[in-house]
Amino acid sequence: MGQDRYMEWDSSGGGLLHTPGGVKDTYGVLCANKLKVQDAVHNVLRSYGFRDIQTPAFEYFDIFSKERGTVASKEMFKFFDRGNNTLVLRPDMTPPIARCVAKYYKDEHMQLRLCYIGNTFVNTDKYKGKLQEVTQAGAELFNDGSSDADAEMVALTAECLLKSGLKEFQIEAGHAGFFNGLAEEAGFSEKDTAKLRSLIESKNFFGVEDLLDNLTVSKELKEIFLKLPDMLNNLDEAIDFVKARSKSEMVYKAMERLKKLESIIQSYGFGDYVTIDLSMLSNYNYYTGVIFRAYTYGNGEAVATGGRYDGLVSQFGKEAPAIGLAIVIDQLMTALSRQKLLGTDIVQGIIILYPQSLRDVALKNAEEMRGKGKIVQLVRKSSSVPLEEYKEYAKRMGIERILYLKSEDETEDWGILI
Repeated sequence: MGQDRYMEWDSSGGGLLHTPGGVKDTYGVLCANKLKVQDAVHNVLRSYGFRDIQTPAFEYFDIFSKERGTVASKEMFKFFDRGNNTLVLRPDMTPPIARCVAKYYKDEHMQLRLCYIGNTFVNTDKYKGKLQEVTQAGAELFNDGSSDADAEMVALTAECLLKSGLKEFQIEAGHAGFFNGLAEEAGFSEKDTAKLRSLIESKNFFGVEDLLDNLTVSKELKEIFLKLPDMLNNLDEAIDFVKARSKSEMVYKAMERLKKLESIIQSYGFGDYVTIDLSMLSNYNYYTGVIFRAYTYGNGEAVATGGRYDGLVSQFGKEAPAIGLAIVIDQLMTALSRQKLLGTDIVQGIIILYPQSLRDVALKNAEEMRGKGKIVQLVRKSSSVPLEEYKEYAKRMGIERILYLKSEDETEDWGILI
């Protein structure tokens, strides 16, 4: 009980019963634990003043177009409405929320805090073993372009992960402007920039060196690109190294912003959880400032992502700086499970077992107990089912107790069963 699984072929002739590749059923103890983790994360988001928003599971394709900097068209699940408009299952939560802000909060210029829990859908290669439907819990902070907002979202990510039950993790933070500034200063073409971005993102610095050897680039800038994986432990030294070799104001501003982030995170008390990584990049091209990802052992994928996207909302008609985060619940659950940090038993309350003649008594008792916050399941006793089978059923379902109504005046408490 409590494992994710794919349903198999129905050998009785009923046809296909399995799920498509990249999706799964979640049930039993695992489902209960997932909801518990979601609630824990959601409570943290709410405690920071974020208010819930829900957006449709599918939107017009243009909401996620290449110009907006989201996932590639081939990675979206597309279909058509009756007017022949192209619709897609949302691959990303941020653009729909940005659309809502531009539409419903066009005249609001003070801080706007929105949070959500929802599923996203990305049409990845099913043979890579990645889920195509994942649950995210996230927050978006609009109308605040300050470094304090950057730090708060990183700190909020750390607190969400801690409250979920995760004990060991690291948040890597970078800045989109750092790479963009270097690439602009070097004068790389769009094609070469994309290739270099891909190599750096995959941490393939042998490939980076080979590419740079075949491009026209100054010795100083080449040194910066090749030094990126080593510039992790001391931001001040990294800043000195870069400033001695680059003249890009965009690069300077990115490093200064990361320095402020590092300082403010210390004030939150989460400094040990955050590492500045100048080589960090993102698949989403709409990021304009600080970007971050959280990793933990037992899971190769990020359990949380986020970043600043000051230009995205304007594409929907409103000028508004913004920064967001997303806790990837499915990846977080994988990590918690492999680290043995999830509960194995979820107690589901009490069964009141009653004969038909005592239905009214059972209903009254159940109502009173539910009024006191108890979880109560009513089960009418069948004369053909031995009492022992009810006990075995309760154990299978994780039921804490059975109260057996023998008469109006006599109730037999079978006690703790698990």
